Amino acid sequence: MISNKKRLIGLTLADLKAVVTVLGMPAFTAKQIAQWLYVKRVTDIDEMTNLSKSNRQRLSEEYQVGCMPPVDCQRSKDGTVKYLFPVIGNDLNADSNRYVETVFIPDHDRATICVSCQVGCKMNCLFCQTGKQGWQGDLTTADILNQIHALPEAGQLTNIVFMGQGEPMDNIDAVLRATDIMTADWGWAWSPKRITVSSVGVRGKLKRYLDESPCHIAISMHSPIHEQRMRLMPAEKAMPIQETVDLLRQYDFTHQRRCSFEYICFGGLNDTPTYAREIARLLQGLECRVNLIRFHEIPGVDLPASDEKRMEALRDYLTHHGITTTIRASRGQDIFAACGLLSTAKKIKEEITTK
Repeated sequence: MISNKKRLIGLTLADLKAVVTVLGMPAFTAKQIAQWLYVKRVTDIDEMTNLSKSNRQRLSEEYQVGCMPPVDCQRSKDGTVKYLFPVIGNDLNADSNRYVETVFIPDHDRATICVSCQVGCKMNCLFCQTGKQGWQGDLTTADILNQIHALPEAGQLTNIVFMGQGEPMDNIDAVLRATDIMTADWGWAWSPKRITVSSVGVRGKLKRYLDESPCHIAISMHSPIHEQRMRLMPAEKAMPIQETVDLLRQYDFTHQRRCSFEYICFGGLNDTPTYAREIARLLQGLECRVNLIRFHEIPGVDLPASDEKRMEALRDYLTHHGITTTIRASRGQDIFAACGLLSTAKKIKEEITTK
């Protein structure tokens, strides 16, 4: 599976034009390759049948599609599927003991994939299992797209969310390239309104994303109060939630682009009327929605989960005050695929031990 060839998946049309130029192939070949990669989703250069045999041979001497299938999967009783993908990078020239988890979530007429953008995460949020893993590196655009390209259910997908392992703004270059390929007419041609990228809020990089990408944004809030959010999320120190909201107010979310806030509810800690009032005050006048999320316990973290009654009261208060609020259904908890539970630390340790 591993070779000294470079991966085609993850290359933009401009990249492909540079490739065919270097290889002495006609300029129009770049668009043909893009179509085979991103429209027809081939896994082998020999499948690119409208390229001449000599051009296919020339291309395959240095490149391969680079589609890497998942090495493991777990199926939840609710239909959610969690896949384990190897992380390779752009050059298929070395073995790797790095992996990421990707979650496929079917739900009636919707089918969502939750993709990862880093191995582990630097943000170290108190309530997140990925943060306990630490950070082992950024995913390349190739490895981000491979989670979708090699997904067995790829043809069923209706939505993509960057809510898996890692902080997307901490790997902004690869994430923007990936969303460009997803939405480009020469790429997957997805509507930007089918793609949501999450963030805790990273100074400078969140603004860049808002300026350069038409896709939705989801902010991990979890507390509207600075001191408490800082205890839950160290990133609050570098970019407070108030500063994040002030930045969002500079953008138009009244049309197709959507802004949302993710809010994990902890019993008696951030789900009381006081917090409801603070959320409403913070978001007043901003076109947005709030998604309330059940807390899923992780080892070594002493945080209580909110109950249904408290979550419903919080939802009803915010909705009454003009903020569309929903309670997100928990999916895949039995296979550790639910929000905050993704981690490949155990798999990495197993690989190191067996080598």
